[in-house]
Amino acid sequence: MSKLTDVPKRILIGRALRSDKLGETLLPKRIALPVFASDPLSSVAYAPGEVLLVLSIAGVSAYHFSPWIAAAVVVLMFTVVASYRQNVHAYPSGGGDYEVATTNLGPKAGLTVASALLVDYVLTVAVSIASGVENLGSAVPFVVEHKTLCAIGAIVLLTLMNLRGVKESGKLFAIPTYLFVAGVFIMIAWGAFRGLVLGDTMHAPTSDYEIRPEHQGLAGFALVFLLLRAFSSGCAALTGVEAISNGVPAFRKPKSKNAATTLAMMGLLAVTMFCGIIGLAMVTDVKMAENPARDLIHNGAAVGSSFVQDPVISQVAAAVFGDGSFLFIVLAAATALVLFLAANTAYNGFPLLGSILAQDRYLPRQLHTRGDRLAFSNGIVLLAGAAILLTWIYGADSTRLIQLYIVGVFVSFTLSQTGMVRHWNRHLRTEKDPAKRRHMNRSRAINTFGAFFTGLVLVVVLATKFTHGAWVALLGMVIFYGTMTAIRRHYDRVAEEISADEAPSEDSVKPSRVHSIVLVSKLHRPTLRALAYAKLIRSDHLEALSISVDPAETKVLKEEWERRGINIPLKILDSPYREVTRPVIDYVKGLRRESPRDVVSVYIPEYVVGHWYEHLLHNQSALRLKGRLLFTPGVMVTSVPYQLESSEAAKKRARKRAEWNAPGSVRRGPVESRPKVPSSKS
Repeated sequence: MSKLTDVPKRILIGRALRSDKLGETLLPKRIALPVFASDPLSSVAYAPGEVLLVLSIAGVSAYHFSPWIAAAVVVLMFTVVASYRQNVHAYPSGGGDYEVATTNLGPKAGLTVASALLVDYVLTVAVSIASGVENLGSAVPFVVEHKTLCAIGAIVLLTLMNLRGVKESGKLFAIPTYLFVAGVFIMIAWGAFRGLVLGDTMHAPTSDYEIRPEHQGLAGFALVFLLLRAFSSGCAALTGVEAISNGVPAFRKPKSKNAATTLAMMGLLAVTMFCGIIGLAMVTDVKMAENPARDLIHNGAAVGSSFVQDPVISQVAAAVFGDGSFLFIVLAAATALVLFLAANTAYNGFPLLGSILAQDRYLPRQLHTRGDRLAFSNGIVLLAGAAILLTWIYGADSTRLIQLYIVGVFVSFTLSQTGMVRHWNRHLRTEKDPAKRRHMNRSRAINTFGAFFTGLVLVVVLATKFTHGAWVALLGMVIFYGTMTAIRRHYDRVAEEISADEAPSEDSVKPSRVHSIVLVSKLHRPTLRALAYAKLIRSDHLEALSISVDPAETKVLKEEWERRGINIPLKILDSPYREVTRPVIDYVKGLRRESPRDVVSVYIPEYVVGHWYEHLLHNQSALRLKGRLLFTPGVMVTSVPYQLESSEAAKKRARKRAEWNAPGSVRRGPVESRPKVPSSKS
């Protein structure tokens, strides 16, 4: 069975890498940008559409507010990027928002941030894949008809790519990400040239459509609320910004400088593309509606359920390049592909954060160590499983999924920036160098503004999105928080329970006596081997124990025992109900009650077989006995193996496998250590 699983793993994820090859997997900036920033870069494919969808509630007349909403998103983006540049310099160990909040605001705040980020990473995968499927579905009808299945297949494929390692997956993702960025910039430049220089009039496919407003003539508080909701939807462009601060250890040296530079590049590219698409959407007269079948009007009638509403970026590309043109097709393909790959931001952030949380005993320890390709394989698989479940529940519908989005990321933004303000306050109390104090005061001002602005946006997001699905994200955060708290409590309880006392304890005191028992069913070679082995081990009392379920077999056993003259007493327990396990357990517990300071050592003969199906035919009673005896204090269980001829086949297979490192084997050993004290770097 091991060989059956090892070979496919080798083919899918490649050969296992040695731990000392970790440095070779570190990323240069040109690869780190598509790896960590593909989410915010690709979000410009759907964030402008989300703004227009919300504004369409008030009709086309509300579209003139979109440039102001875009300006607010740009200010927020630059604020968050500037704030996180302070983070990566001050905390380069990869803890990101979690480490900042834990160090400066306490464990509860850190755990809140971690819960928010874990939920947001899962949603990043689900939203990106669903949006990519929808973009691809406009050209391939099969994808639309089997949207959920295609989305799950894309998640599985992306998971396998990431299991091959960060650097290797980064190379695969770099080309489509840069192709998408180049395509958008070419579209913006060509659209500006056509409009400003050539004087062309460009029309989107929906330019001659009308929108039936759900609420006509909104004013006052209702209009403000609508604009705030549109702004909160546009903030989807900021998702994934924090991934770079969480992934600093994956950068080449100098890590902090390279991460900060990548952050600045990402922010500049994202806001330019976002504003360019919004501007072209206004010029080409794009129309979007939350319920297009009912609210989009063409030639005086609703378009109906058969109408497929293309994303804003597709409509703008059709207007600028021409529907069906070569550049239109290239950009459409790059957009669909980069939306799939945008989930890669989460595949790098979630496993790394999971490893740090596991190191701090908030998640299972299996998430802490690296797998075959020096990636955090268990975290990658866990993320994929959660994203597949969410995609299946919501039917890969990006419109429904995106309502759950960005709540978690703004929780982490706000708490992280608040923590950074306290970080600078703490260092300013002890720093005397005027130059360093000026730098710290500037950094504190940036983080203070960032904390205020992101906190304000968090309130807006909660107020405008709560009833539209944000409560599900909050529920997910509560579940993660409760689960991690319970895991930490369990680990702390176990650590306290098994910690060695300074003074001699009951566990270190030598037992008064050892009472050894050899379990006997028949007198054959495995039994004789177990008896011989038990004689070699020093025991105060040694006996053989057999359970009588068949009087005839028991009589034959007694006669054979006496004929061979075995000088070990044979004790036979009657079992009128033909049970084997319970009489043994009761007998052992009785010995413990009679002599609590004695240790009972039980020897169980077992067959060693060579084929998986033979395990179903042998050793079942031994497995049940061992399982029960392990829960009995003061009882030691020893398996005495007897190799059957079929085990030789397994031995040969094992020798062949010993010549190479089988992927998927359990890994142990340290990953990068993370300092537990706050860094004084600025």
